Amino acid sequence: MVKIWNLGLMSYDTALKIQRAIVRKQLESMMNGKGSDWDTLLLLEHRPVYTVGNRDQTSKEEVQRLTSLGAAFRKTDRGGLITFHGPGQLIAYPIINLKHFKPSVKWYVTNLEETVINVCSELGLTGKRSPYTGVWINDNKVAAIGVHASRYVTSHGVAINCDNDLSWFDPIDPCGIEDNGVTSLSKETGLPCSIEKITPMFIRSFDKVFDCKSENLEVDTQTEIINSVYNKLLDTQ
Repeated sequence: MVKIWNLGLMSYDTALKIQRAIVRKQLESMMNGKGSDWDTLLLLEHRPVYTVGNRDQTSKEEVQRLTSLGAAFRKTDRGGLITFHGPGQLIAYPIINLKHFKPSVKWYVTNLEETVINVCSELGLTGKRSPYTGVWINDNKVAAIGVHASRYVTSHGVAINCDNDLSWFDPIDPCGIEDNGVTSLSKETGLPCSIEKITPMFIRSFDKVFDCKSENLEVDTQTEIINSVYNKLLDTQ
C-alpha cells in the first residue's frame, strides 16, 4: 500500500522539508522493526526553481544570473545536474522503502521511467529511454528523474512536463545535455494536458508498474507531518 498526498503548488523548500519528515518516519519504522507504514507518494507543483544535483559545480555568477530571472536556486542531494521546476509540471516524490519492492536503485529508476512511458502511451505518444536518465519523445526530454536513497528509502523523484512554460529551460542545458531539447505533453499532443488530467494517469501507471495499491493519505497523518515540519522550523530559529 502506498499513500497518496496531493500537496498542490508549493515552494521547493517546503516540499523538501515534508520529504525529509517522511524519510525520518520511514527510517524510524525500520529501526523499530516495522518499516511498512510510511510508503508515500507526494504529488505537487513547484513555484519556479532551478535545482542542481550533488555533482553540480554551478558558479556563483551563474546562480545570480538564473535567480535574476525570477526563480529560486537550490542545490540538492539528488543525482543529476541542473533542471527547472515550475507550475504546470507534475512533480512526483515517492518516499518508499525499496525493501518492500526490490532493493535496487537501478530497478527503481527504470520503473519510474516505465511509469512515465505508460502515461505517454495513454496519450498516444511514444515515450522512450535514452543513454541518459529520464523519458524522451523523439530527441526532447519530457520527464526528468533525479533520486536519492538512504538505506533504500527513496526521496526526490520525477518531474513531468505537462503544460508548463518551457521557456524557463532556455537559459540552461537541462540535466547537462547540450544537444537535446525539452518538450511537454501539451506540446506533443496539441491538447491541454493539465496537472489535473495527468495526475490520475500517473497514479494508475505507478500502481501497475510498482505492483502496489494506492489510497489517499489520512488527514490526521498529513496534519502530524505538517506540524512536525513547523515545529522543526521553530527549533532552528
